[in-house]
Amino acid sequence: MITVVILGFGNVGSHLFKVFETSAGIKVLQVYTRSIPKETTHDKRIVTNILEITPKADVYIAAVPDDTIHSITSQLPFTNKLVAHTCGGAALEAISNNNKKGVFYPLQTFSKNKEIDFKNIPICVEAQNKEDLCLLTNLGTLISQKVCAINSYERSKLHVAAVFVNNFVNELYHISEDILRKQQLDFSLLAPLIKETANKIKYLTAAQAQTGPAKRGDKKTIQTHQGLLTAQQQEVYQLLTRSIQKRNISQDE
Repeated sequence: MITVVILGFGNVGSHLFKVFETSAGIKVLQVYTRSIPKETTHDKRIVTNILEITPKADVYIAAVPDDTIHSITSQLPFTNKLVAHTCGGAALEAISNNNKKGVFYPLQTFSKNKEIDFKNIPICVEAQNKEDLCLLTNLGTLISQKVCAINSYERSKLHVAAVFVNNFVNELYHISEDILRKQQLDFSLLAPLIKETANKIKYLTAAQAQTGPAKRGDKKTIQTHQGLLTAQQQEVYQLLTRSIQKRNISQDE
C-alpha cells in the first residue's frame, strides 16, 4: 500500500484525489488546501494548516502552480521525505532542499468538472535516486498504463510541445468561435472536422495530415480569408500560413 498526501486541490490535485481514492494499492492520508472545498467539507483528511500535515506518508504530491512549488514545499514540517511536484514546466530543483525531490507529471489537460480516465494518461516521473524513482513508477502504474521516466530537460521539451497541441489549439478554437458567432453560426458545425483532424494524427505524420490553402499555395483563398478577419486574427492567420509554407518549401528541397 502506497500512502499519499496531496498538496493542493485545484484541477490536478482534485483529479488525483479521485483516482487515488478509487485505486487499489493507494491510500490518501491527507489533502492540504488553503480553503476546504464544499464537496469535502466533512472529510477529516482535509487540512488547511500546512503544519498539520502528517510526516508518515510515503510520498507527498505537490499539485500546485509552478511558481509556488518552492514556497509550499519549504514550509512542510518534516525533512527527508519524498516530495514530487506535478508540473511539466518546472525542474526537479523547484522543490525545497528540505526533502527528497521527485516529479509525478500526468500529461493531460484538467478541468475540475470534466471526468478523466487516467488509464491512458502518460505519467512522467523523475527522482534523485533509484529507490524514489521506483516508488513514483509504482504509484503511476496503479492509475495508468503508461509510465515513463524522463529528466527535467526532456520534460520541459515535452511540456512546450503539449502547449502547442493543447493550449494553442484551444486558442484557435476560441478564434473560430468568435468568427462564427459574429455570423450567428454554430461552432458545432466544426465538430466533425475537429474529430477527423485529431483522428488522422493517429495514423499519419503531421506532415502527411496537413491540408488547406497554405499547403496548396492557394494565394487567392489566403487573400480572401485575410479580408474576413480582424487585425489580431490576421496576425495569427499569417503567422501560421507562413509556418506551413516554409515547412513545405524545406520538405520539397
